[in-house]
Formats: sequence, C-alpha cells, structure tokens
Amino acid sequence: MPRQTSELTLDEARTIIAAAFKKGAELGLKPLAVTVLDAGGHLKAVERQDGASFHRPEIGMGKAYGALTLGLGSRSIGTRAEQQAYFVNAVNGLVGGKMVPVAGGVLVRDAAGDIIAAVGISGDTSDQDEACAIAGIEAAGLKADAGA
Repeated sequence: MPRQTSELTLDEARTIIAAAFKKGAELGLKPLAVTVLDAGGHLKAVERQDGASFHRPEIGMGKAYGALTLGLGSRSIGTRAEQQAYFVNAVNGLVGGKMVPVAGGVLVRDAAGDIIAAVGISGDTSDQDEACAIAGIEAAGLKADAGA
C-alpha cells in the first residue's frame, strides 16, 4: 500500500524498532536502544531492550538528532568532526550538546527523497548500531541514508 502521508507514522516507527531488534538478535549484538525522531527532531518512539545500559536511549537520540540537525548520517558527522572539530563542536554547542557524532544515526527518506525522520541506535559498536538502523528503516519500506 502506498504511503498516505509525508510524515513517519507510529506504525512505521514501531516496525523500524522491531526490525532493528531482530537484526541485532541475528548478529548476536549486545542489548540495544532504538530512538526514532520525526523530521522536526521530536520523539516519535523509543524502546530499550532488557539489559541495555541506562542512557542508551539518550545516546541514540543524540545520534538521530545530529543527523537531523546537519542533514547527514551521524557517521558522516563523525568524519566531519575529525576534519572540522571546531565546526562540529560549535554546532553541538548551538543545539545544547544534543548531538552524538558517531555512526548509528540514520536519516529516513520517503520515496520522493524527503527526510521524514531519523533513527538512532546505541548499545553495541557504532557500526553495528548503524547496520540495525538501516535494517529497521528498510523493513518499514523506507530509504535509509547513513551518509558516506
């Protein structure tokens, strides 16, 4: 069924979370937290698996928030932080320190290529977190944009 809205639905957010957890289980990862933000940076959904450490949801939120803030996957923001530390630190200061510039924050695009949300995952290595975010987004029938 074609999408009826340009916003991420709660059902899609739930699908992303469930599929991300499934991917984590397939890979034998540590317990994860998955945070889904809408395009405006507002919390849409969050779940933390049993055993995931205390602030994993907030770390995931920081990855997703950074992706939305700069329109780049958080992996790309991390690379940029290595090359332009003053810029990334300045932006992070402007947004109240809410960005976490490491892999695991992935933009969600609709069929038209518009950013409709971001997913941030924390719990295992950043590379594995990102792989789970991509799997979740794709399971919802959307396009994952992790950046380069």
